[in-house]
Amino acid sequence: MADARASSASSAASPTFDEVFCGLLPRLYRRAVMLAGSRQSAEDVVHEAYLKLAARPQRFLAHPEPYAYAFTAVLSVARDAYRKDRRQVLVDGMEGVEEAGAGGGAGAVPGASGGWDGGVERRQAEIEAVRLLGRLSHRQAGIVILVDLDGYTLDQAAKIMKVHRGTAARHRARALDRLRAYLVESEHGQAGR
Repeated sequence: MADARASSASSAASPTFDEVFCGLLPRLYRRAVMLAGSRQSAEDVVHEAYLKLAARPQRFLAHPEPYAYAFTAVLSVARDAYRKDRRQVLVDGMEGVEEAGAGGGAGAVPGASGGWDGGVERRQAEIEAVRLLGRLSHRQAGIVILVDLDGYTLDQAAKIMKVHRGTAARHRARALDRLRAYLVESEHGQAGR
């Protein structure tokens, strides 16, 4: 009887796989949207990552940083989904979405002068970030998300991504160069209108 109580007390003290994973869900969904490009795809990616991790819950629970472990799984699933989708024929990709997002946002808040806009400006920034990260490779996007958005050091991000520190630094440098080039290109395109 005492053994049964001790067993149930130790299991109550340590969180279950689902509890830990569910605690990470909001953060994983936000990062998955940045990697996958849409909410629907992000939900699929996180679900697939959940299934992948649930197959060996002990590894996930024993990891010193469960978010990093889960993020690596999300990145892997997103990369696999991208490779699979790349082989399919696309129909009018993001053009309609970009036009609707840009037009709806500009018309939604006429004359807003730095006040609260109902979250429209933040949402537009998130959409732009997703669009820009979508132009990077998954490794580049993963390093940028870990270092620049999640606040990991380059050494920590390299360890999470299972690459050498120099490789992570090179991926990040190339990613930031590409992002800067895209921003300059888009500024020149808007100035020419």
